[in-house]
Amino acid sequence: MPRVLGIEIPGNKRVEYALRYIYGIGPTSARRIVEKAGIDPARKAADLKDEEITRITAILQSDYRVEGDLRREVAQNIRRLIAIGCYRGIRHRRGLPVRGQRTKTNARTRKGPRKTVGAVRGKEARAAIKKQEKQE
Repeated sequence: MPRVLGIEIPGNKRVEYALRYIYGIGPTSARRIVEKAGIDPARKAADLKDEEITRITAILQSDYRVEGDLRREVAQNIRRLIAIGCYRGIRHRRGLPVRGQRTKTNARTRKGPRKTVGAVRGKEARAAIKKQEKQE
């Protein structure tokens, strides 16, 4: 498994697919990087020579913002939105969908598991309610 910018990319995959394991590199960027480095995109990542890995690393460092820098920039942008109190910032703060999706149904990924309000669930809860009613 070759290391590019401190990230282990899978050696059993083609170079253009293996590069996508780097945060900030997608299909188009990976294709451009391989083309610019002059590497056959069909080659496996494990078959890359040290000199080719160095070329890929140089291209990534000079032309692309990836991994830590990109993650930091995205986090800063979100913090800025929250600080200025805009609509998107408020949605981020509350953990709700930011891009206009519906929330009456769906949005479970952002909202988390359902929190039932007012309904009684489970045998223990029913037993406690019956016990309470008898005491009254």
